[in-house]
Amino acid sequence: MPEGDTIRMTARRQHAALSGRVLTGFDIRVPEFATVDLSGQTVREVASVGKHLFHRFDELSLHTHLKMEGSWRTVAPAQRWPRPAFQARAVLTTAEVVSIGFELGTTELLPSVDEESVVGHLGPDLLAPDAARHPAPHAWDAAEAVRRLSADPLQTVFGALLDQRNLAGIGNVYANELCFVRGLLPTRRIGEVGDIPALVDLARRMLWANRDRGARSTTGDLRPGRRTWVYGRTGEPCRRCGSTLLGGELGRREGEERVVTWCPVCQR
Repeated sequence: MPEGDTIRMTARRQHAALSGRVLTGFDIRVPEFATVDLSGQTVREVASVGKHLFHRFDELSLHTHLKMEGSWRTVAPAQRWPRPAFQARAVLTTAEVVSIGFELGTTELLPSVDEESVVGHLGPDLLAPDAARHPAPHAWDAAEAVRRLSADPLQTVFGALLDQRNLAGIGNVYANELCFVRGLLPTRRIGEVGDIPALVDLARRMLWANRDRGARSTTGDLRPGRRTWVYGRTGEPCRRCGSTLLGGELGRREGEERVVTWCPVCQR
């Protein structure tokens, strides 16, 4: 599933392509909303909240979530689509550009004033402006993020980081990398972590460092094959100590397992 930085970049690209443009066509290929036509309305903005996207029109918002396979792509009106038409779930057409949402995990329309009904449970957004300067729902609040992470001391560090109710925007890549850089076994209980504020600060800095990058890197090295410490590297040598990295699956509960990789020496 895409991480928060990928969703933010998608929102920024969609906003640049669509903001201020008038819809000449509107096609939502979900039965509940298939008859809705917003042609003639203006795209006010496109924004992200954690891993959620909102295309905002006059009074309605198109809420989408990419899940595992989804993506938003833009093409010129006469240009061939980059993916098969049967995969399209939403098609927004303007005189200048066509934006297509392919294989979206969630596709729904709701009044813009009701957006909190679908994202109100989320914790502070790691890529949002600081709440002290820009008060808004889901604005970045480090103290609130620490409070939420600490609320369930028996949860594993890995599971707590993936829980969007604690921090909005962390996915499997960052959860693995954060555990490694902080020297924490993913299975360690969050209540046993001595410096949760430092973990939260690192999460914020990691996502901000990658918010505008086409290629994500947590090591600082953008060369292919050198961009992560442990993620996707099970069985390979640790970049710090040379030990063979171990791997398995771990999740907050049964059915939510994700691939996890760790160093048996560097992480305790």
